Amino acid sequence: MTAHQPAHSGRHPRKTHPPGTVAWAVADPLRAVLAVIAVITVLTGAVQVPFGGPILQLIGADSTPETRQLFGTVGMFMVVVGGLLLHTLLNAFPSPEVVLWSGLQKTGAFGAVGIGVLNGVFAPIALMVAFFDLATGILLYVYWRRLSAAPANSGLAG
Repeated sequence: MTAHQPAHSGRHPRKTHPPGTVAWAVADPLRAVLAVIAVITVLTGAVQVPFGGPILQLIGADSTPETRQLFGTVGMFMVVVGGLLLHTLLNAFPSPEVVLWSGLQKTGAFGAVGIGVLNGVFAPIALMVAFFDLATGILLYVYWRRLSAAPANSGLAG
């Protein structure tokens, strides 16, 4: 043993860890599911930017320079909103406002894609995306209600 090594009592010292991902996910499964959805949102948005043309064709829309540009712009906003949602979910105390606005964005996306299908802009297969966004919006609403009902965690006096 050197002077720099602490003395042990024969057994390995217990290493303290901050709560791990598995423990965090088990403790709050809804939050974990929403974090996974946020990652999916970031990844699919990032894919939309450079590969908008093939994705537009997959969902039955015309792939023109204009539609690819607009689709890429939407993808960029998906990255931003999904990243913001993930960031707040990974914080010790998630922001109810971020959760609320992310839910409104997902619900709005459901409506926009649904209208696009009704107007013949997208093929009916795009409804799979729309209903995923609707389900996510509902989950975010449930989580937002839970956050809003919890006592305030930070101490800004009002």
